[in-house]
Amino acid sequence: MPLAWCLASAAGAAPPVPDTMAQRLLACTGCHGPQGRASPQGYVPRLAGKPAQYLLNQLHHFREGRRANAAMTPLLDTLSPAYLQEIAQHFAALDLPYPAPPASAVAPAEVARGLQLAQQGDPAAQVPACAACHGPALTGRLPATPGLLGLPRDYLIGQLGAWQTGLRRAASPDCMATLARRMSAADVSAVASWLAAQPVPAAAHPQAASVSPAPLACGSVPP
Repeated sequence: MPLAWCLASAAGAAPPVPDTMAQRLLACTGCHGPQGRASPQGYVPRLAGKPAQYLLNQLHHFREGRRANAAMTPLLDTLSPAYLQEIAQHFAALDLPYPAPPASAVAPAEVARGLQLAQQGDPAAQVPACAACHGPALTGRLPATPGLLGLPRDYLIGQLGAWQTGLRRAASPDCMATLARRMSAADVSAVASWLAAQPVPAAAHPQAASVSPAPLACGSVPP
């Protein structure tokens, strides 16, 4: 037991609160799980290990109304841009293992369609493969493209639906909004179900930026 805590307890005072980013960000981990390691079940995304620029983009999107969330916006209203950067860097630096994915009860035909969309896309619908932007291992790309594995199915469906309806927006040109609006409800369900059922590789770090041009222009990803 720390000496400072013992002395404070003996004096009848509350133990001192450590002034660390982990302590300050308990407001985040109350929803996103200890150290930002959200469960692969439910609706809350993982923060730990995501690219810092992606996390920073999302904090700005919430604060500026491009993403609507009644819980997130009040938490960010008074924070400076420099502090938002500190938050993003803190969670990005956490190198933590992922739990096993939940069991999937999806029909084989839907599994096959989800695999096709994730790895090959659908040229006829002008939908590029998820792997074309999020990396061959789907663990993300630096500087600002997140990994797609280890996320809950309902969260993935909800975000694609939010892009389709305009409830979620990003910097223009908003590549995800363009892509999502080309997808049917069945395809959204198929790719989300397939992604959520995949185990995360041991080396789950975001990959280096691609030297190949992206299939769609993305305003949130620096050229």
